[in-house]
Amino acid sequence: MLTATDKQTYSLSELTGEIHDVLDSAFPETYWVRAETSDVHINSASGHCYLEFIEKNAQTNQIIAKARGAIWAKTFRMLQPYFEMETGQRFMSGLKVLVKVSVEFHEVYGLSLNVVDIDPTYTLGDLVRKRQEIIRQLQADGVFTLNKELPFPRLPQRIAVITSPTAAGYEDFLNQLLQNRAGYAFYPKLFPAVMQGERTEESVIAALERIDAHREAFDVVVIIRGGGATSDLNSFDSYLLASHCAQFSLPIVTGIGHERDDTIIDLVAHTRLKTPTAVAAFLIACMDKAATELDELQQTLYTGTLARLNEEKQFLQLLGTRLPAIVHNRIERNRSAVNLLAAKLPSMTAALLERSQNRLNLLQQRISTAIQSRLTQEARFLELQEQFIRMASPDYILKRGYTLTLREGKIIKSVGEIRPGDRLTTRFSDGEVASEAIIDPRLSE
Repeated sequence: MLTATDKQTYSLSELTGEIHDVLDSAFPETYWVRAETSDVHINSASGHCYLEFIEKNAQTNQIIAKARGAIWAKTFRMLQPYFEMETGQRFMSGLKVLVKVSVEFHEVYGLSLNVVDIDPTYTLGDLVRKRQEIIRQLQADGVFTLNKELPFPRLPQRIAVITSPTAAGYEDFLNQLLQNRAGYAFYPKLFPAVMQGERTEESVIAALERIDAHREAFDVVVIIRGGGATSDLNSFDSYLLASHCAQFSLPIVTGIGHERDDTIIDLVAHTRLKTPTAVAAFLIACMDKAATELDELQQTLYTGTLARLNEEKQFLQLLGTRLPAIVHNRIERNRSAVNLLAAKLPSMTAALLERSQNRLNLLQQRISTAIQSRLTQEARFLELQEQFIRMASPDYILKRGYTLTLREGKIIKSVGEIRPGDRLTTRFSDGEVASEAIIDPRLSE
């Protein structure tokens, strides 16, 4: 068994130097490589172009390979205009490219693919092509500009925030928002979501659905994410996620990448800003604008009120100087009216009395006529009643030759009421005759 002193050991620089020598000897030439560009960045000072090359699984769309790349300034000054002229496409992230590279390993910076040539015929990559297809589909669906058309709240204070709770960008956003110099009150509510990787789409959509269930409690939705490689933002180029954002019922403000990054979510959102802190600054600026408008309105109201008070004061002063003359004129007009009325009063009174007397005379005449007519009607009615009573009287009937037979003062109406020996009285019109009843057996048979 070897002891610790028997083991061959290397310093880190010795090992990385060995790796450097091995790679130099193993990859001495240049190689044409198919890849997709990501996180393209041009150093404005040196002119060097730094980027990443990625490769994705065709079925799962997951990154299966990634390598750091560089195009040195001298080479980039030739390749960039050539590529853009041939393809009509700016050299940027998301391009499918065929590049000629040399493999280099640096003891400090690690593995890098240095680009020495590019084939412009190998044009747009899958990311850009997919983005264009998604954008065209959203436009065809008629939803691409829906969120932009929503009215933005004047006071965006109740904020639903979609981000990772551990993201540094979230902390920067809260610090900027809640510690604003004007002291505006904001009420952010975090809806946690995964902001990179394959779960981003479903996680952000789930957060949107949770917000939608309580949408009356919020003014605006903020989707923020800190910086990072462009390849980490690919999940925000999802059709399903973009469609949800475009059709969301509240305005969406995004700050999910650096200024040079522009995802489809940015395109469909109501307002796109470059960073989380820029989103916070935007919301504070909205409050500043509302506060300015309120100040202007207050000043306008104050100025208008003061001007109106001055006008009314001048009017009252003018009225005060004219009031005695106005009162005197009004009194004179009223005195003239009273005098005229007094002059007309006797004739008006006489005419009124005459009209009243005429009405009384006419009413008296109508009452007299009505009473006379009623008396005539009542006299005629009494005459008819007297005649009827007279004709119904027994004396009237007896005078016509009829008689009445009575027993003990009661009228006999049937022979069956009489018994032999009954004392009967027969009444005539001119007297009475007493008799005794005898029943003839022959008559009873």
